[in-house]
Amino acid sequence: MDLTAPAAQAAGTSTTPQKGLTAAGFLLGGTLLSLAGLVWDIQWHYDVGPDTFFTLPHLLLYAGSAVAGVASLVVVLAATAADRAGRPVDPAVGGVAVGVFGRTFAAPLGYLVAGVGAALFLVYGLWDQWWHGLYGFDAVLESPPHMGFLLSITLTMTGAVMVSSAARGRGWSAPVTFAGLAVLLGFSTATTNGLSALGGGVVELPAAGMAFMSVLTVVLGAQALDRWGGALAVAGALAAFQAFFWWFAPWATRLYADSLGLPMRDYVTGVPVMPAMMPLCLVLVAGVVELLLARARRRGRPLGRSGLIAGAIGGLAVTVTAPLQAVLLLGAPADGGQGGGGDMGGGTLALILTVVCAGAAGAAAGFLGVRFGDMLRQLAPAREGR
Repeated sequence: MDLTAPAAQAAGTSTTPQKGLTAAGFLLGGTLLSLAGLVWDIQWHYDVGPDTFFTLPHLLLYAGSAVAGVASLVVVLAATAADRAGRPVDPAVGGVAVGVFGRTFAAPLGYLVAGVGAALFLVYGLWDQWWHGLYGFDAVLESPPHMGFLLSITLTMTGAVMVSSAARGRGWSAPVTFAGLAVLLGFSTATTNGLSALGGGVVELPAAGMAFMSVLTVVLGAQALDRWGGALAVAGALAAFQAFFWWFAPWATRLYADSLGLPMRDYVTGVPVMPAMMPLCLVLVAGVVELLLARARRRGRPLGRSGLIAGAIGGLAVTVTAPLQAVLLLGAPADGGQGGGGDMGGGTLALILTVVCAGAAGAAAGFLGVRFGDMLRQLAPAREGR
């Protein structure tokens, strides 16, 4: 694997525009497999019941993290070999190579983050297996090992976004970045649901968490492209994944249950649980982000304030529409914080406080999204004329 910087880079050009695509593709593909395994596993819990550690949905979830981890390891080893041979490592392949364990390894920053996430996932996976052995069947999402490996995969997905952002200017960078952000947001549907274990009083923390992640990803998409269309591209990518999993989750669950001779529950509706939890209003949120950021760019104003305003509007939209989405898709109001919308049936005070907190979370995400987007663009090597 050639990770060295091209000679033409000094002149501001790249002779190998596809360099890094294979490794980035495996990394993104691994995160997609993990998302598919999670969607399938949650559907299995709802339609069939508790499960053990060794089921196909679990194995798909773990296989995705393994693919991402191996891809990261291969790139780190290739970068280390190039560094030891005195050849400069191309920063467009995963970001600037940083020393690990006293320069024992030279790891491109994006792959380092992704690889650390995959390694942590292995640790939490072993804990999950012990948990199953101790308590038997697995019945809830919010168990400690589950939340641990969900957060570790989130770290891997963040690394995947960093890798594609570092290749900014190459044809494949933008679509891979948008897909990576959409995968991150889709996965966050389950991760933010774990906030319900923290309590929060009358405030539904999963609703605020989902508002934060929804705004953050679309603003990052807008900043990654640094022009019109990035936020809408993230929303469109999530809609495509949502449509696929809408078909996949019930089909795979029924097929697997039939192969094991297990009955489906009597109340199965056929509505896919996790895809129905993903925000359907994201295109509208992305449109608001696009309009406000484009207006700020056109007038030469700092984007932080516009991101904050767009984020507050987006956070409110995601939270207010979540109960309606639950009614339309699931046939009943969201319960127990499911769907990122939370249980809005706790009274007027609970609704008001949750909406206010979600708006504040969205505003913070909009502001941070602008700043984080600037940081992502710094991962790409400087080019002449930029």
